[in-house]
Amino acid sequence: MISNSAVQRVILAISCVMLFCGGASAQEKSAPPPHRVAIRAGHLIDGKSDTAVANALILIEGDKIVSVTAGGTPPAGVEVIDLSHSTVLPGLIDTHTHVLLQGDVTAADYDTQLLKESIPYRAILGARNARIALDHGFTAMRDLETEGAMYADVDVKTAINNGEVPGPRMQVATRAMTPTGMYPLLGYSWELKVPTGVQYVDGVEGARKAVREQVMYGADWIKYYSDRKYHFQADGVLHSMVNFTDEEAKAIVDEAHRLGKKVAAHAIGSDGIAAALRAGVDTVEHGDGLTEPEMAEMAKRGIYWVPTIAVGLYVAGGRGGEWPQMTKLQRDNFAKALKHGVKIALGTDAGGFDWKDLNQAKEFEYYVQYGMTPMQAIRTGTAMAAELLGWSDSAGTIEPGKWADIVAVSGDPLKDITELQRVNFVMKGGVVFKNEVH
Repeated sequence: MISNSAVQRVILAISCVMLFCGGASAQEKSAPPPHRVAIRAGHLIDGKSDTAVANALILIEGDKIVSVTAGGTPPAGVEVIDLSHSTVLPGLIDTHTHVLLQGDVTAADYDTQLLKESIPYRAILGARNARIALDHGFTAMRDLETEGAMYADVDVKTAINNGEVPGPRMQVATRAMTPTGMYPLLGYSWELKVPTGVQYVDGVEGARKAVREQVMYGADWIKYYSDRKYHFQADGVLHSMVNFTDEEAKAIVDEAHRLGKKVAAHAIGSDGIAAALRAGVDTVEHGDGLTEPEMAEMAKRGIYWVPTIAVGLYVAGGRGGEWPQMTKLQRDNFAKALKHGVKIALGTDAGGFDWKDLNQAKEFEYYVQYGMTPMQAIRTGTAMAAELLGWSDSAGTIEPGKWADIVAVSGDPLKDITELQRVNFVMKGGVVFKNEVH
């Protein structure tokens, strides 16, 4: 038999445990409130207004913007960041990058990376490149294939999301697709098994399977190479050889859309662009050889153009051949696309040039040189880029409810767009990653 005193001791012990557990639960329920920050902005380009707002106050709670007001006084007890002598903008967005690539002006540049650098080493460089991008003010990026590094872009994205390394928010495309034998590495002895920069995909069923596989391993986007071998003909049009049959390309797009993913097509010549439009892609990458009928179709269907001007100019001299003429054609087509109302989103193809050699914000400068106003150019890398990513509800503008992704420069980018190449303040999700404002 158990004595009354023993029973009383058991009851007392259970009561203590219940009290302890209840106390812990109460502590969990009374978590500290999110950190609050107020930014005083000398001038605010919010990504949606046609003009800058003078003397704005941005109130941030946790990782979100709570309010944006002209003038105003910060609430008591709030941390104040003084950017009253700066121009404040939404975090910049690059919709075409390759964090696993360190420049490929020549075939030798590309081959060396795939043959002599391990995927783990390339992933380390990818994390470094993500930090470079963030330091330059890019708080979000769409990375459009790993160039032979398999699914390492998913790993870089995951490490950033987990707070292990600093970097932009990322959407990734993992391995781009081409039919067998239509993308490097090429030209080696058939006795050697060399790595390839893409996933080879053949046939309608192969296309669907490849899409499913990439989505399974973490792809946010699907990318495929619509064309190759760019050449001018007597009609003055930049032509190209189309890679996939219409049935294969349509299968890629249909399967991606069925699984809730969007599709980006590398398409440089007019033939490759036309094939991509027939397939129903969501974005056309590079697009040097756009014809006016293709521009009109893209404008009508709301298909985005990501022109990647910076990389074309960077590699043209080293590649020679048609490339210098292609860059001139793209400049002419940029102005025509503007008139047609094509949606243009900023993308640099960083990785096609060495991340250490060129600031991605150089792309804004080219857009202004090619016919945009500074405000139009800024929107390509903020509000329009966020729209392309499907993040309009969270990014691209500075307004209540959006992520607190905010950058600042000392001068006025509406007067000198190159100011965006000198970002001296970077906040992502309410956390300051760079503050060199004096």
